[in-house]
Amino acid sequence: MDIQQSQQKNRNHIDKLDTETIPWLRRYARLGYMARGFVYMIVGILAMMAAAGAGGSKTNTGGAMQSVATVPFGEALLWGLAFSLSGYVLWRIILIINDPEKKGFGIKGIAAKISYLVSGIIYASLSYEAFAIALHAASGSSNEKSLSAKLLQLPFGPWLAGIAGIMIIGYGFYEINNAYSGKYKAEFREWKMNKKEIGIAVKAGKIGLTARAIVLFIIGYFVILTAFTSDPDNTIGMDGALAKISAQPFGQIMLGVVAFGLFLYGVYLILKGRYRKIIFN
Repeated sequence: MDIQQSQQKNRNHIDKLDTETIPWLRRYARLGYMARGFVYMIVGILAMMAAAGAGGSKTNTGGAMQSVATVPFGEALLWGLAFSLSGYVLWRIILIINDPEKKGFGIKGIAAKISYLVSGIIYASLSYEAFAIALHAASGSSNEKSLSAKLLQLPFGPWLAGIAGIMIIGYGFYEINNAYSGKYKAEFREWKMNKKEIGIAVKAGKIGLTARAIVLFIIGYFVILTAFTSDPDNTIGMDGALAKISAQPFGQIMLGVVAFGLFLYGVYLILKGRYRKIIFN
């Protein structure tokens, strides 16, 4: 069997497994990725507007939800986002429990499952926040400082905060490696995509993952600073990281570049939702 035949056999096998995944679960997971991408696109657009002096804001994902609430049919959009994001959370749970991607329980496998758990918690919170804003019960404000305060109150709280900061920075390096090694492309069923879609996914993925890594580096640094000072006011989220970027020399230009990268990260996630390998077994 030559290489081309082997590749086609592998593609057919993946398509078969994807088809065998419970249809509603497959669609629900795809919706989750797309909703996540939509939120990042809003964050990127608002930050680009702020960089250009055209309004907008340097906000986080919660702030993006609040912005959605102000547009026509915003409440309906929020209900849709809340429901769709819960699909992403469910898929993260399945990745941890069922291990359909066969990550195993070695060091890399455990690290992957921890990242699934953390992202699942984050997007469960975001899904809840979207529900709450749709019900006019939340402001969409950042709660990173309150979370840090609670963490610092735990036994060995500063140590835990320091470890969390190191993990955030470590994940940033993982994203950089993912972007420039091209590993992120392996998640796509490229044979289902046309050349234009592949080109957009590759470019948006590389630039978007890099921009997100930059934001993670900044957030991680300030979480570590929180650990050293035991002051939760030092903790920042995505909104704080974007503000730090804009405060630098040529900050508005830098903010615009990172914001555009976050927008492209959203585009990448939407394409990922459409063409990702979703395998249950």
